[in-house]
Amino acid sequence: MGGHRLEGLLTNKWLGFVTAIWVQAIAGNNYTFANYSVALKAILGLNQVQLNNLSVAKDVGKAFGLVAGFASDILPAWVILLIGSVEGLLGYGAQCLVVSHKIRPPPYWQMCVFLCMGGNSTTWMNTAVLVTCMRNFPKNRGPVVGILKGYIGLSTAIFTDICSALFASNPSSFLLMLTVIPGLVCFTAMVFMRPVPPAADEREEREEVNSFSVLNILAVVSAVYLLAFDTTGEHGVVLSRAFVGFLLLLLAAPLIVPAKLSIQQRFSAHRGSNPAKSSRKQILEPLLETDEERSTEVGSSVSAVTQSPPPPPPPSLNQIARTPLIGEDHTIFEAMQKFDFWLLFLAFLCGVGTGMAVINNMGQIGLAMGYVDVSVFVSLISIWGFFGRIGAGSISEHFLRKAGVPRPVWMAISQVVMIVGYITMAVGMQGSLYIGSVVVGICYGVRLSISVPTASELFGLKYYGLIYNFLILNLPLGSFLFSGLLAGILYDIEAAKDQKGNVISPLLTRGWSYVNFSGLLRGQHELYVENGKTCVGAHCYRLVFLVMAGICLLGLGLDLLLTFRMKKLYSNLYKARKARVSQHIRQKL
Repeated sequence: MGGHRLEGLLTNKWLGFVTAIWVQAIAGNNYTFANYSVALKAILGLNQVQLNNLSVAKDVGKAFGLVAGFASDILPAWVILLIGSVEGLLGYGAQCLVVSHKIRPPPYWQMCVFLCMGGNSTTWMNTAVLVTCMRNFPKNRGPVVGILKGYIGLSTAIFTDICSALFASNPSSFLLMLTVIPGLVCFTAMVFMRPVPPAADEREEREEVNSFSVLNILAVVSAVYLLAFDTTGEHGVVLSRAFVGFLLLLLAAPLIVPAKLSIQQRFSAHRGSNPAKSSRKQILEPLLETDEERSTEVGSSVSAVTQSPPPPPPPSLNQIARTPLIGEDHTIFEAMQKFDFWLLFLAFLCGVGTGMAVINNMGQIGLAMGYVDVSVFVSLISIWGFFGRIGAGSISEHFLRKAGVPRPVWMAISQVVMIVGYITMAVGMQGSLYIGSVVVGICYGVRLSISVPTASELFGLKYYGLIYNFLILNLPLGSFLFSGLLAGILYDIEAAKDQKGNVISPLLTRGWSYVNFSGLLRGQHELYVENGKTCVGAHCYRLVFLVMAGICLLGLGLDLLLTFRMKKLYSNLYKARKARVSQHIRQKL
């Protein structure tokens, strides 16, 4: 009976992770603003600063993710998912009605509220799946975060390519997808997303590693498939719909992991093995043992592990007042008292904040650089962001296991590459936007994938939901500083210098392509814009890119300092992992 129960627990744990993948594959809708921002600008009659402030309002929704983080410590995952799906239905539904001309555009402040709701909806979805899966797989935090964050990176390309294939990139159809699909997927995840005991021994940890390897391969295949579709030019209706059909099969493919494990366990049960004999650890087991725990374990026999420990002595006043050490569980207030927390926070801001500015402004950056249809750049950032997320998660975990390399090392490397990307886009040479999109996508993905498990290793998993959502306050903060202020103001200054009339001269000689954004572009031979609101040329964002390169240089210094300070922690993690492996080998002998 117990064996069947544990078999069900293991299957449900992986079914929960697969549905988490699906939630993340649709939870990146917050990064798709460039796909309909031009339509909003035209319908609402906005200048660039006003449009950028709309994107800031969208990202400010993440600031209210603190509520989701607090709720994740007291509410089950299915309730968190329900709240996020309902809020997304309202936020994106209102935008869809405006862009499709179903309702009269509301006042500007109300549009800010709707975008804020849409942005906040994803924090509930992300918190529910990330916190649950990190606790279910505490010994594989890098792969967990890499895969889940990787699919968030793919979600922009998934939405963009499906909309392009089925609806010819129509902004209202795109917003309809953002309104309906996330709710349907979240309802599926509510059924399977449950806390389950983590791996009990080294054998189960190896099974997890093998399963994550399979999921990594499937994710890479999906990313390459999307990339191939985006880089092979125009496609006919039949081929585009065939593409969508196979894409849905790739998204369903992770189900082979729980199916495979279920079949293996059934065969094991028939051969007489009893998985119920495996001892189970607590879900919130500490990443590092204390000195007292370690000395007790060394002196105990294998049989003593199964015995109940004696009750602990009453805590002394000194123990009650003791501040947790780095690597132990921290509340958000305890974490905020640590210098390392603010190092991580500010370094994260330098990387993801500037990346958010590029993502939010890609529509206008593309216009300035000579492209009207920017969907290819949105997809490039999304897909290469996936490679950055999934690659950083797996690579950082590998080097942590094999050599104790601190995760912040990879954050520092990403800052260096990001500086090169911003300088390339500032130069404005032919093809620089393609290069910049790839570089920003990869480095933005690396930052997200590395910073999230790093925070859990520094401050524990017990209160991780709130700590994670405090950390991602950098997204709205970075959006406000670098997109709303820096990019918006400097762009409008350049536009005011450039545009003194109402018409930009014909640009067909430069090979521009045109799409119809709800009447903004009429497919004619001239591009009509309002007074001084559009800037054309590499100079429009040159100063913005150079400033952001300088900010990344500051972030590099912060990352190196954090790496130096965390060297001892990661050395201890490495030694503790080696000790567990050695003990497992001794037990087998």
